[in-house]
Order: sequence, then C-alpha cells, then structure tokens
Amino acid sequence: MNHPARSIDVIVVGAGVTAAVMASVLVARKVVAPDRIALVGEGVSAGAPAPAAADWDLRVFALSPASRRLLELVGAWPLLPEGKRCAYERMCVWDAESGPDGRGSLTFDCAELGAPNLGAIVEGRALQAASRGAARALGVIGIESGIGGIAIDESQVTLRLVDGRELKSALVIVADGTESPTRRMLGMEIAGHGYAQDALVAHVRTEKPHRRTAWQRFLPTGPLALLPLPDGRSSLVWSVSHDEALRLSALDPAAFGVALTAASGDVLGACELTTPIASFPLKLQYALRYVDARVALVGDSAHVVHPLAGQGLNLGLMDCAALAAVLEDPSARTHWGAPAVLRRYERWRRSENMLVATALDGLERLFDSGHPLIGKLRVAGLGAVGRLPYLKRELAARAMGTRGDIPEFLRDESVRES
Repeated sequence: MNHPARSIDVIVVGAGVTAAVMASVLVARKVVAPDRIALVGEGVSAGAPAPAAADWDLRVFALSPASRRLLELVGAWPLLPEGKRCAYERMCVWDAESGPDGRGSLTFDCAELGAPNLGAIVEGRALQAASRGAARALGVIGIESGIGGIAIDESQVTLRLVDGRELKSALVIVADGTESPTRRMLGMEIAGHGYAQDALVAHVRTEKPHRRTAWQRFLPTGPLALLPLPDGRSSLVWSVSHDEALRLSALDPAAFGVALTAASGDVLGACELTTPIASFPLKLQYALRYVDARVALVGDSAHVVHPLAGQGLNLGLMDCAALAAVLEDPSARTHWGAPAVLRRYERWRRSENMLVATALDGLERLFDSGHPLIGKLRVAGLGAVGRLPYLKRELAARAMGTRGDIPEFLRDESVRES
C-alpha cells in the first residue's frame, strides 16, 4: 500500500535517552515547533517506568550537574521518581598499590567545591521512561517503527519506515546507539578498538554504609567502581578480562561476594550480591565524521568511551545541547541541513569527545599496566593531583560540566539539592 509522505522539519532516529532529549531540547529551546519534529524508533511509545518500590535495573548512569540541568530544562528530571536517583557527594579514587586514604588516592568532596553534590546515580530504565515522557509532554511526534531505508538529496531527507510510510525533513539526527543501523545505512564509517575486557554489573549490599560516595579502585586487571544507591546498596561496575569475567560470573553468590570484598580492598566491608550479574564488552569507538549533508550523529552513534569515569551518557547529552545551540543560531535557522552549519557542531563536539576518549584510553592503559615502575608512577600521580588544589578543582569542574565548552544555556542555572 502506498502511503502519502509526511513532511516535517527534523527527524530524530532512536528510542533511548539521548534521542528523546535531543528532540526535547529542540522544542524546549524553540528551535523547532512541537508538531514539526518526530522521534522515530522501536520503543518510543513505551509507558511509565516500574513503580519506585521495584528493584533497580542493573544499568545505571552517573549524571553530571550539567546533564541534570539539561534534563531539568526539557522536563525529564521531575519525571524521575526520587527512589530512582541518588545524589553523590564524594568520589574516592585510589590505586591498588595504595589505599583509599593513602598517598596513591584522590578524593573529591562537594563541600570543597561549594556544590550541593558532584552528580547523581540514576537508574537507566527510569531515566529512559522519563526522557520519553518529557518528549511526549512537549508535543514531540512519536513514531513507533524501525527504519527501512534513507535517501538524501540537495533539498531534503526521505526516511522510509519498515511499514512503507515515508517521512521527509530538512535534517535527520541519528541517535540509535552504538551499533546504529541508520549510521550504517548512511555509510558513515567508524574506527576504534576493543579493550579485551568485560564490565561486570550488579547491585550489592555492603557491610559499611557508602556515605553517598562513589568509590573506584584501580586494579591491575581493570577499574572497579561501587556507586551509591538510595536504598543503601551500591551498584557495581567491575572491568576484567574476558576469561576472568567468565570465571567470576560462574561463582556462587557467596564466593563472588568474597572475591568482590577482596578486590574492593574491603573499603565497604563484606559485599553481598542482591541481583544477578550481567556483563558487556568494553570498547573505544568513534565515527570518522559526525555530520554529512542533512545528517548529524549524536551520542553513542557518534562515540563510545571506556566507562571508568562514567562519562558516556554525559558526553551524549552535551552533544544534544551543542547541536541545539548551533541550530538555534539565527544564521542557521533556514539552513539546518547545510554542511557548513552542521560542521560547526562537528568541530565543537568531536574535539571535546576525542579529548575525553583519548584521556580515558590513556588512563585505561596506564592503570592496566602491571609494571612495578608504572605502578609507582600511578601512585605518585594520584597523590600529586591531590596536593594541587587548582588542578584538583579543575578536574572536578570539568567532570561536573562547570568547565569546558558547553552551551551558555547550561551554564547559568544553579544545581538544586536532591
């Protein structure tokens, strides 16, 4: 059956957090009218999250204050149940050759920075539902469908859905994830490498309280993080080799708890599993170009980084804010799909994202080395940062989004206490 093509201004492809926020911020900033932008993907019409009393999804995100401000701007943050987010006030990072209070440790405290918190740990399932709900509340058109094909000419983008319907727009924004079928259809190439590591994720109950602190220990086998949850448990993200991931996953819960207690340096006392263990492979991946005529990539479709600093989603959300800032510029209003306009976004975000990706890649290699000299350098380096207040504040500020090249509309709003 032939369907008449529907014409709108912007199509955002994807059903995840980044896609929903991308569509929402364009409406919230009045770049696009609500009935002139569509969010297209499988799952965009999904309903509300599970009740707040239900157990946390294993996937969690560490959101920076800048990301929170963006979620507040689009109306997603108020839709997050309080039981699905936990502000954290401190972060403690230390090398396995030292201790959390030793000379090879580094602690960031919100009180020292004059901020109410350093960020928030948020449940992934609830955040996704809140982001979609905010998009619906803003009037974004939701189209539940996979993509059958895409064609681009000088005047427009034509998106063919799997049921045969067609959408025509001036610009398509691709936000359909790491594997991004749409990016592949467009022939936009990627590069990168695997880390020969898997991340084990689970939620654990600990003998000692987490004290609203994110704990991260760098082991020769990879980083181990314990992130605070509002019910007193911690979310585990433990990076190990493929073989070690298989071995640890096969342990019974009691034996895994013993192994985790030892690997975490007993920082929170005895650890007890409260959920199954899941794992996923780690990699560095980036698109060789973020834009083409009438096309822009954002989020995981454009870049994937090592999770050791929890920056993946934060980078994607800043992509959304930056692209909105570029498109709302009066000089771009009638030329959204023009390569010259979109390249402003690419120059802005590609340099920032590659800087973070390169830094995280270097840290992963540095902390993955078992050479004793490198180990001593790691300890000395962490200790040195801790003794240099300006550098320490600068690192914290960049992670929180109060430094760095972010849009002006995210700079001036205060961060409110959770």
